[in-house]
Amino acid sequence: MNHRHNRNGLTRRQLIKGLGAASLLPLVGSAPFAIGGQHAGRVIVVGGGFGGATAAKYLKRANPAIDVILVEPNETFYTCPFSNLHLGGLREMDAIAHGYDELEERYGVRVIHAMAEDVDAEAHKVTLSTGRELDYDRLVLSPGVDMRWNALEGYDEEAAEKAPHAWKAGAQTELLRSQLEAMDDGGTFVMVAPDNPFRCPPGPYERASLVANYLAQHKPKSKVLILDAKDNFSKQGLFTAGWERLYGDRIEWVGLSNDGRVTRVDADRLEVETEFGTVHRADVLNVIPPQKAGWIAERAGVTDDSGWVPVKPETFESRQVDDIYVVGDATVAAPMPKSGFCANAQAKVVAAAIAASLESRPAPEAYWTNTCYSLVGPEYGISVAGVYRVQDGVIAEVEGAGGLSPADAPDATRALEAEYAVGWYNAICQDTWGTPLGGRVT
Repeated sequence: MNHRHNRNGLTRRQLIKGLGAASLLPLVGSAPFAIGGQHAGRVIVVGGGFGGATAAKYLKRANPAIDVILVEPNETFYTCPFSNLHLGGLREMDAIAHGYDELEERYGVRVIHAMAEDVDAEAHKVTLSTGRELDYDRLVLSPGVDMRWNALEGYDEEAAEKAPHAWKAGAQTELLRSQLEAMDDGGTFVMVAPDNPFRCPPGPYERASLVANYLAQHKPKSKVLILDAKDNFSKQGLFTAGWERLYGDRIEWVGLSNDGRVTRVDADRLEVETEFGTVHRADVLNVIPPQKAGWIAERAGVTDDSGWVPVKPETFESRQVDDIYVVGDATVAAPMPKSGFCANAQAKVVAAAIAASLESRPAPEAYWTNTCYSLVGPEYGISVAGVYRVQDGVIAEVEGAGGLSPADAPDATRALEAEYAVGWYNAICQDTWGTPLGGRVT
């Protein structure tokens, strides 16, 4: 195998493996997170996913005197990363379940299990579903995404109970899994994939892969049909080569130019209609609709007409409302993708920036890394990596610092990438929440 080397003599494989472990490290220039600072303040963090939980933890690591309150309605958080393995019958839900005990007991984060229902930015108050009001000096929103209901005609919350999106891990994941298990051999699993931007750009194609792997073992006469609202997708060449290698013609992908854009959904009949009137019937229908920032972001006044949140690239403070910082999938942070790794990295930058602002210090220089692993099969992994800095007032990818898995890699390399994916998942979840509720994933 031909390895490409950087100027320090590292192979690209070593570099990507290192980036996978980088979720354990604070990503804020050379300034370490250290105990210190005599000035206190209150920071409320809304949302306990990769972004919010990381922000809460690293705020307390930056200065334990800061009063950090994490507001999250669920006592258990199920990750979207690795939820596709559950759909494919390769992992139990317990393996992607995480709690908040370590944040409370080790770091002193106060966790309130309630819904944040409103934000009064002028008064610096958050209203909870319990009726309680919380004052803040700084507010961190990590609201994830919401579905744009009825952006596809006929696809609303009721329809999602028959044609699940499963784009928020949990009950929807379990529903789609049960439908897949109940599908007759010879049935068709139809997936509707949205146009950009949306949460986890490679996610639909990993899902199609692992569903195809399940079908090959348990329902060999069945197939997967992907109807896509775009002509290109993340890691496309690597995915399609893997599909051909592992599944033959079991997966069919129809892009925008070939009438792949779905415009109407009939969840009762498990039918979808495309832009030019073609009707496809599914035995199991997985509709991933267009998305927007989680609704509390709109209540806080930080979204723009796109439905997403514009942020100041140096600190991820809202461009529209002072003292509110937003991390994760809800933000406009291109070219960074909407990924769990990016949410984790952005949260560390935000924690450093807030800790500095509460002490009237300038924020440290920010940079971010992202590594995204996808499993085409249980022992067939692919990845993309990137490094990002602020250049000329915008977030830009550092040229030559990332890249894709080699297109011509042997099976042994693909198997190693699959192992790295598990190591990455364990590392980033440990960094975010601590020990998983179901133990380490192996």
